Formats: sequence, C-alpha cells, structure tokens
Amino acid sequence: MKLTTQPTPSTIVSMLLMTVGLVFAPIAPAQTPPPDGFFNVLSFGASPDGQVKCTDAIGKAIDAASAKGGGTVYFPPGTYLTGPIHLQSHITLYVDAGATVKFSTNFDDYLPMVLSRWEGIVVTNFSPLIYAYKAQDIAIVGRGTLDGQGQAWWDFYRKISRGTNAVPRSKWQEEFSRLNKDTIAEMNYRLLDIGFLRPPFIQPNECTNVLVEGVTIRNSPFWNVTPVFCENVNVRGVTIISPSTSPNTDGINPDSCRNIRISDCYISVGDDCITIKSGRDANGRRAGRPLENCTIVNCTLLRGHGLSIGSEMSGGVKNVTVANCVFDGTDRGIRIKSTRGRGGVIEDIRVSNIVMRNIRDEAFLLTTFYTKTTPEPVSERTPIFRNIHFSGITGDAKIAGEVTGLGEMPIENVTFDDIQLETKTGFTLKDTKGIEFHNVTVNTESGPVITATTTEGLEIDGVKTTKPHPGTPVIDLSKVTGVFVRGCTAAPETETFLRVSENSADEVTLEGNNLKLAKTAVEKVKENTSAN
Repeated sequence: MKLTTQPTPSTIVSMLLMTVGLVFAPIAPAQTPPPDGFFNVLSFGASPDGQVKCTDAIGKAIDAASAKGGGTVYFPPGTYLTGPIHLQSHITLYVDAGATVKFSTNFDDYLPMVLSRWEGIVVTNFSPLIYAYKAQDIAIVGRGTLDGQGQAWWDFYRKISRGTNAVPRSKWQEEFSRLNKDTIAEMNYRLLDIGFLRPPFIQPNECTNVLVEGVTIRNSPFWNVTPVFCENVNVRGVTIISPSTSPNTDGINPDSCRNIRISDCYISVGDDCITIKSGRDANGRRAGRPLENCTIVNCTLLRGHGLSIGSEMSGGVKNVTVANCVFDGTDRGIRIKSTRGRGGVIEDIRVSNIVMRNIRDEAFLLTTFYTKTTPEPVSERTPIFRNIHFSGITGDAKIAGEVTGLGEMPIENVTFDDIQLETKTGFTLKDTKGIEFHNVTVNTESGPVITATTTEGLEIDGVKTTKPHPGTPVIDLSKVTGVFVRGCTAAPETETFLRVSENSADEVTLEGNNLKLAKTAVEKVKENTSAN
C-alpha cells in the first residue's frame, strides 16, 4: 500500500520562494583580468587606506611593468601613502578619479640623495617626489590628486633659514654639504650654505617624451613640475594648487629643456605660476644648455607671481610664445628678470592675447637688476635681452610696466602693440634701445603714460590716455636719442602732451599727431626731475 502526503499550503509557498530565489539569485561576477599593460598597485600589495606606506608596492609595480617592456601603473580610487616614486622608461602612472597619492613627510624616505637641479644649479639632493633619470616615454596622467604634504618641509625650511644658531644642523644638511662641497664653494649662494634644499614634486632629468596630463597637484615641498635637460615635454590640463603663503611653490618650471608645450592648466601657488629657466651663473653657463621652443597657451594663472623668464637664464632662452591666457590676482603679469653675473641671452619671445586683472605690481617687468650689482665690463657674465614682443593685452595693474637694462648692455628691440591698461602709474624705460609702442592706451591714476631716460631709438605710435592729469605730461623724456612720435592724440583737458629735456629736444621728431586739445603740445625743460 503506497501512502502519499499532500503538501500543505505553507510548504507550497516555501517551495515557490526557493524557486524564485534560485532564478533571481545574484550571480557572482567573473573576475575580469586587467587590460594588457595595466599593473594595478593593489595587486602588488599597496593599501588604499592612506595609512600604510606603499613605496615598495609601487616600486614592484613599476619593475613589473618595466620587465614587460613598459606599461601603465594604475592607482584605483583610494588614498595611497608613499615615499618617492622613481619612473623608468615606457612607464605611465595613471592616477584615477577618486585616487589620491600622498607623499610621506619623513625626510629620510627621500634618501639616498640623487642628481638634481635646484634653482639652476646641478646638485645632489633629496629625491624629487616623482623622479626619472635618463628615461624615455614617461607619463603621469589621470583625474586623481597628487598631494606633496609640503607643510612639514615649509616649516623646517623656515625654522633653519632664519639665520640663527639656535637650531643645530640636521643630518640632512650635513649630508648635502658632504655631497656638494665643491659646488657650495664655487657658487657663493646662501641657500647652498644652509644645505637644506627641499625637493621638487615632479622632476624628470635628462628624459625624452614626457607627459603630465589631467592630474591635480597640491602642496609641493618646493617647485611643482620641473623638467630638467629634457626633450619633448607636454604638460596639459593640469591643476596646481598651493597656499599663497607657501614658499617657492612655483607651478611649472621647465629648465634647459627643448620643445615644451604647456596648455590648458590652472595654477594658483605661492611663487611664480610658470617660470622658464636655463641654469644659474657659472654652473649654468658650464652646462650651456638653453631652453628653446616653448609654447604656453590657454592657461589660467591665479595668485602667485605670474609668468617669469629667469632669473636663472645663464644657458639662454629663445623661441617662446605665450598666448590666450588669463592672469587674475597675480603679483605681476609677465616678468623677465636677470642680473649681472648670470650671462645668457633671452631672445625671440612673443606674448599675445592676454587678459590681466587685479595685477598687484607690474603688468610687464623686464629688468636686469633682479639683484643689486655694480657695473662691470661686458663679458660672458652679462645678461642680454632682445627681440621681445607683446600684443593684444588688456587689463588693470598697479604699474603698467618697467623696462630697465644695464648701462653697458641696454635691453633691445621690445615692442608693445595693441595694449589697453588701467593702472596707478605708467611705463618707465631706462637704459633701453629700440623700444616701440603702437596703439597703446594707458589710463593712470597719476604720472605720465611713458617716462623714458637714457633711451635710444624710441618709437611712440598711437599712444594715448583718456585721463590726463594736471601738471603731468602724457610722455616724459630725458637723455633720449632718436625718438619718433606719431599718430598720437591728446585727450580733452591735457595740459602738456610731451615734456622733453632741452638737451634731448633735437632728438625728438613729431609727425601726424593730433595735439590740438593739449594746452601745450611740447614743453622743453632744463632737467627732467621725474626721471631717475
């Protein structure tokens, strides 16, 4: 006899639920292998918690990629604490969105010291945070963040640089002095004597084909992106941020490089936003490697000191274009600076289509008196500025501009074309040759638009102001030769358009000007007391 048991209603419901659960149960995803050429730092033991130091794991990932002939070392979202990262040829660091690479504040992690260049001087120093030497085809890319945690470096630097004996010399200073004793003796530079040179953030040295793209770089101990002796460097779409009070946190500083492209970057730092360099004094002249063929476009510069060339320019700087950039709240706009002792030639520079707003000092500063010096005969130590051209620039600044050469070596062939500025004071020229102003409008709060002394071959074409001042000429000249003034218009209420010292009056030619609204078109004086 066969007995059958009928399922109860509750049993039927349970069976149905089990069936549904089997049908809709989540299926564990298959483990997808990383794409060929990708080396995830997590696979090599890196921790994404920001607490455990990942230096060795990152190094293993780089070694593994290098052993395969190159590849991409990948940082997925997370926080990674590390010491310095040393790149090898054909390696890309990919810092993904949501990933932050934080660099250690233990100075010992940046030992042993490596070959570097610091403010134009070849030295052996702390390892840069990201470093490569004689590598090819290297890149740092992604939408993640690199954080240098520079505060510890800034604080120690400030403490030991005060010049007191209260702070004993550290082991790092002693090591630097031991490794660089000949350079210290040659250069006579106080910061070398102190012996604590903070490391730059990213410094490829003697590398070819370098790309830095997309990443955000914060709180560098010293300069941020500093390629040295490199060929074919591309920095694009990078955001660089450091506090305005952070010392020497320059943004992008190519040094004695060739074929450099800087584009679409946002920079707000505690020193120069972008600086172009080529070595310091005898050390730089001995290397003898210029910076050449550099383009800077579509960048936004906030805070900091604007865009500079020099003062370390002993190897020379040539063929530089700057275009389509915005300067907002920088100390200066364009500054080209040097001093006796540097040597080198800065030439063939073009700056165009620039907006400058809230510039705290000069919109344009070209000076060979960056440090106080005494006259000396022309030699390899004499800096030379020539063939520098500015056009299509508008904005407001405290000072329109200063161009100051040396008595033994005037600054030569500088042009200002299509310039509109609102300023407190105007342009001053001293020891210059072949300076030209074309279609320049400057509205000052006080003083002339242009003041020139010891100047040869000055052309003033279409210069005007809409805000003349009582008792103040629009143009003030003394000790000048070969001056040509044409196409200028005096605004209503102009008392004196041109004032010139008697001994220079015969050197000034006026042609095709509309000065009928000026009370006095030309005033001759015995001495131009406003000129220095």
